[in-house]
Amino acid sequence: MEQVSQKSLLRWAESLAGIAKTGLGFSESLYERERFEEILAIAADIKATALTTDEQSHDLNEVVVQWLAEVGQGVAGYQTPKVAVGAAVRNDAGELLLIQRSDSGVWLYPTGWCDVGYSAPEVVVKEVLEETGIEVRVERLIGVLDGMRLGESRIPLYSLIFLCTAIGGELAPHPLETLGAGWFAQDNLPEGTLNPQSWSDYVFAAIRGEHRDVFYDDLRTPVWRKGSL
Repeated sequence: MEQVSQKSLLRWAESLAGIAKTGLGFSESLYERERFEEILAIAADIKATALTTDEQSHDLNEVVVQWLAEVGQGVAGYQTPKVAVGAAVRNDAGELLLIQRSDSGVWLYPTGWCDVGYSAPEVVVKEVLEETGIEVRVERLIGVLDGMRLGESRIPLYSLIFLCTAIGGELAPHPLETLGAGWFAQDNLPEGTLNPQSWSDYVFAAIRGEHRDVFYDDLRTPVWRKGSL
Protein backbone atom coordinates (compact mmCIF):
# COMPACT_ATOMS: atom_id res chain seq x y z
CA MET A 1 0.00 0.00 0.00
CA GLU A 2 1.34 3.41 -0.97
CA GLN A 3 2.36 5.54 2.00
CA VAL A 4 0.34 8.72 2.48
CA SER A 5 2.50 11.84 2.15
CA GLN A 6 2.92 14.37 4.92
CA LYS A 7 1.48 17.05 2.60
CA SER A 8 -1.72 15.02 2.10
CA LEU A 9 -2.12 14.40 5.84
CA LEU A 10 -1.74 18.10 6.61
CA ARG A 11 -4.25 19.03 3.92
CA TRP A 12 -6.76 16.49 5.22
CA ALA A 13 -6.30 17.78 8.78
CA GLU A 14 -6.80 21.43 7.79
CA SER A 15 -9.79 20.56 5.58
CA LEU A 16 -11.51 18.71 8.43
CA ALA A 17 -10.67 21.52 10.84
CA GLY A 18 -12.10 24.10 8.44
CA ILE A 19 -15.39 22.21 8.19
CA ALA A 20 -15.59 21.85 11.96
CA LYS A 21 -14.73 25.51 12.66
CA THR A 22 -17.33 26.68 10.14
CA GLY A 23 -19.90 24.40 11.78
CA LEU A 24 -19.08 25.84 15.20
CA GLY A 25 -19.44 29.36 13.80
CA PHE A 26 -22.97 28.72 12.53
CA SER A 27 -24.41 26.27 15.07
CA GLU A 28 -26.02 27.02 18.43
CA SER A 29 -26.92 23.38 19.09
CA LEU A 30 -24.91 21.93 21.97
CA TYR A 31 -25.12 18.44 20.40
CA GLU A 32 -23.78 19.68 17.04
CA ARG A 33 -21.04 21.73 18.70
CA GLU A 34 -19.83 18.65 20.58
CA ARG A 35 -19.67 16.70 17.32
CA PHE A 36 -17.72 19.48 15.60
CA GLU A 37 -15.28 19.64 18.51
CA GLU A 38 -14.80 15.88 18.20
CA ILE A 39 -13.96 16.37 14.50
CA LEU A 40 -11.40 18.99 15.54
CA ALA A 41 -9.79 16.45 17.87
CA ILE A 42 -9.57 13.90 15.03
CA ALA A 43 -8.10 16.54 12.71
CA ALA A 44 -5.53 17.45 15.37
CA ASP A 45 -4.58 13.78 15.67
CA ILE A 46 -4.00 13.61 11.89
CA LYS A 47 -1.93 16.81 11.98
CA ALA A 48 0.18 15.56 14.88
CA THR A 49 0.82 12.29 13.03
CA ALA A 50 1.96 14.23 9.96
CA LEU A 51 4.29 16.49 11.92
CA THR A 52 5.74 13.55 13.86
CA THR A 53 6.83 12.02 10.54
CA ASP A 54 8.86 15.19 10.07
CA GLU A 55 10.45 14.76 13.51
CA GLN A 56 8.35 17.52 15.02
CA SER A 57 6.28 17.21 18.16
CA HIS A 58 2.83 18.72 18.45
CA ASP A 59 0.49 18.71 21.45
CA LEU A 60 -3.03 17.64 20.44
CA ASN A 61 -4.78 19.79 23.02
CA GLU A 62 -2.73 22.83 21.98
CA VAL A 63 -3.79 22.40 18.35
CA VAL A 64 -7.47 22.05 19.28
CA VAL A 65 -7.31 25.10 21.56
CA GLN A 66 -5.71 27.14 18.78
CA TRP A 67 -8.38 26.08 16.28
CA LEU A 68 -11.18 26.85 18.73
CA ALA A 69 -9.73 30.34 19.27
CA GLU A 70 -10.12 30.95 15.51
CA VAL A 71 -13.87 30.26 15.53
CA GLY A 72 -16.05 33.28 14.78
CA GLN A 73 -19.81 33.67 14.60
CA GLY A 74 -21.93 33.78 11.45
CA VAL A 75 -20.17 35.00 8.31
CA ALA A 76 -17.04 35.80 10.32
CA GLY A 77 -16.92 32.15 11.30
CA TYR A 78 -16.89 30.80 7.76
CA GLN A 79 -13.43 29.34 7.24
CA THR A 80 -11.58 30.42 4.10
CA PRO A 81 -7.91 30.18 3.06
CA LYS A 82 -5.59 33.03 3.96
CA VAL A 83 -4.28 35.14 1.07
CA ALA A 84 -0.64 35.69 0.16
CA VAL A 85 1.23 37.16 -2.80
CA GLY A 86 4.20 35.94 -4.79
CA ALA A 87 6.49 38.07 -6.93
CA ALA A 88 8.00 36.73 -10.15
CA VAL A 89 10.61 39.46 -10.61
CA ARG A 90 12.57 39.61 -13.86
CA ASN A 91 15.73 41.52 -14.72
CA ASP A 92 17.08 42.74 -18.08
CA ALA A 93 18.82 39.39 -18.61
CA GLY A 94 15.54 37.48 -18.39
CA GLU A 95 16.44 35.93 -15.04
CA LEU A 96 14.14 35.30 -12.07
CA LEU A 97 14.73 36.61 -8.56
CA LEU A 98 14.70 33.81 -5.96
CA ILE A 99 15.28 33.85 -2.22
CA GLN A 100 16.29 31.05 0.11
CA ARG A 101 13.78 31.14 2.94
CA SER A 102 15.23 31.11 6.45
CA ASP A 103 12.28 29.18 7.90
CA SER A 104 12.56 26.18 5.57
CA GLY A 105 15.76 26.56 3.56
CA VAL A 106 13.90 26.19 0.25
CA TRP A 107 14.36 28.54 -2.70
CA LEU A 108 11.30 30.36 -4.04
CA TYR A 109 10.26 33.71 -5.48
CA PRO A 110 9.58 36.37 -2.79
CA THR A 111 6.26 35.85 -1.02
CA GLY A 112 4.30 37.48 1.79
CA TRP A 113 0.95 37.66 3.53
CA CYS A 114 -1.55 40.21 2.26
CA ASP A 115 -1.73 42.97 4.87
CA VAL A 116 -4.99 44.69 5.71
CA GLY A 117 -5.12 48.17 4.17
CA TYR A 118 -2.90 47.31 1.20
CA SER A 119 -3.90 46.14 -2.26
CA ALA A 120 -2.30 42.91 -3.43
CA PRO A 121 0.11 44.71 -5.83
CA GLU A 122 1.12 47.10 -3.05
CA VAL A 123 2.01 44.15 -0.83
CA VAL A 124 4.13 42.74 -3.68
CA VAL A 125 6.17 45.95 -3.96
CA LYS A 126 6.60 46.15 -0.18
CA GLU A 127 7.56 42.49 0.33
CA VAL A 128 10.12 42.36 -2.49
CA LEU A 129 11.84 45.51 -1.24
CA GLU A 130 11.87 44.27 2.37
CA GLU A 131 13.10 40.77 1.54
CA THR A 132 15.61 41.53 -1.23
CA GLY A 133 16.31 45.27 -1.49
CA ILE A 134 15.01 45.28 -5.08
CA GLU A 135 12.48 47.90 -6.26
CA VAL A 136 9.89 46.55 -8.68
CA ARG A 137 7.09 47.58 -10.99
CA VAL A 138 4.11 45.21 -10.91
CA GLU A 139 3.07 44.22 -14.43
CA ARG A 140 0.15 41.79 -14.14
CA LEU A 141 -1.34 38.78 -12.35
CA ILE A 142 -0.04 35.55 -13.89
CA GLY A 143 -1.00 32.79 -11.45
CA VAL A 144 -3.12 31.66 -8.50
CA LEU A 145 -1.85 28.65 -6.55
CA ASP A 146 -2.92 26.67 -3.49
CA GLY A 147 -0.04 27.08 -1.05
CA MET A 148 -0.57 23.67 0.54
CA ARG A 149 -0.50 21.89 -2.82
CA LEU A 150 2.63 23.81 -3.75
CA GLY A 151 4.24 22.73 -0.48
CA GLU A 152 4.83 26.33 0.56
CA SER A 153 2.48 26.32 3.55
CA ARG A 154 1.11 24.10 6.30
CA ILE A 155 -2.04 26.16 6.61
CA PRO A 156 -4.65 26.81 3.89
CA LEU A 157 -3.73 29.74 1.67
CA TYR A 158 -4.11 31.03 -1.87
CA SER A 159 -1.05 32.70 -3.39
CA LEU A 160 -1.54 35.39 -6.05
CA ILE A 161 1.55 35.47 -8.28
CA PHE A 162 2.40 38.72 -10.06
CA LEU A 163 4.92 39.31 -12.84
CA CYS A 164 7.20 42.17 -11.85
CA THR A 165 10.11 44.04 -13.43
CA ALA A 166 13.12 45.16 -11.41
CA ILE A 167 13.51 48.93 -11.71
CA GLY A 168 16.06 49.78 -9.02
CA GLY A 169 17.64 48.98 -5.70
CA GLU A 170 20.49 46.64 -4.88
CA LEU A 171 20.32 42.96 -3.93
CA ALA A 172 20.43 42.92 -0.12
CA PRO A 173 18.73 39.81 1.35
CA HIS A 174 16.85 40.38 4.62
CA PRO A 175 19.07 38.92 7.39
CA LEU A 176 16.18 37.36 9.31
CA GLU A 177 13.80 36.25 6.57
CA THR A 178 16.29 34.92 4.00
CA LEU A 179 19.47 32.86 3.88
CA GLY A 180 20.35 34.15 0.44
CA ALA A 181 19.02 35.61 -2.80
CA GLY A 182 20.01 35.71 -6.43
CA TRP A 183 19.03 35.86 -10.10
CA PHE A 184 18.53 32.55 -11.92
CA ALA A 185 17.82 31.31 -15.44
CA GLN A 186 15.20 28.63 -16.03
CA ASP A 187 17.84 25.97 -16.70
CA ASN A 188 19.89 26.94 -13.66
CA LEU A 189 17.47 26.96 -10.74
CA PRO A 190 19.23 26.24 -7.42
CA GLU A 191 18.98 22.87 -5.73
CA GLY A 192 16.12 22.96 -3.26
CA THR A 193 13.83 25.14 -5.40
CA LEU A 194 10.29 24.49 -4.20
CA ASN A 195 8.16 22.47 -6.62
CA PRO A 196 9.29 24.28 -9.82
CA GLN A 197 7.20 21.95 -12.01
CA SER A 198 4.11 23.76 -10.68
CA TRP A 199 5.13 27.25 -11.78
CA SER A 200 8.47 27.63 -13.58
CA ASP A 201 7.26 27.08 -17.17
CA TYR A 202 4.48 29.66 -16.74
CA VAL A 203 6.67 32.16 -14.91
CA PHE A 204 9.53 32.05 -17.41
CA ALA A 205 7.07 32.25 -20.31
CA ALA A 206 5.81 35.49 -18.76
CA ILE A 207 9.37 36.68 -18.28
CA ARG A 208 10.03 36.08 -21.99
CA GLY A 209 7.02 38.24 -22.84
CA GLU A 210 4.58 35.47 -23.74
CA HIS A 211 0.99 36.30 -22.85
CA ARG A 212 -0.76 33.23 -21.51
CA ASP A 213 -3.91 32.85 -19.45
CA VAL A 214 -3.53 33.01 -15.67
CA PHE A 215 -2.37 29.60 -14.46
CA TYR A 216 -3.78 27.74 -11.46
CA ASP A 217 -3.89 24.30 -9.87
CA ASP A 218 -5.41 21.43 -11.85
CA LEU A 219 -8.97 20.48 -10.95
CA ARG A 220 -9.73 17.09 -9.46
CA THR A 221 -12.57 15.11 -11.04
CA PRO A 222 -15.02 15.27 -9.37
CA VAL A 223 -13.70 18.25 -7.47
CA TRP A 224 -14.93 17.29 -3.98
CA ARG A 225 -14.23 13.57 -3.96
CA LYS A 226 -11.64 11.87 -6.13
CA GLY A 227 -7.91 12.49 -5.92
CA SER A 228 -5.75 13.77 -3.09
CA LEU A 229 -6.79 16.89 -1.22
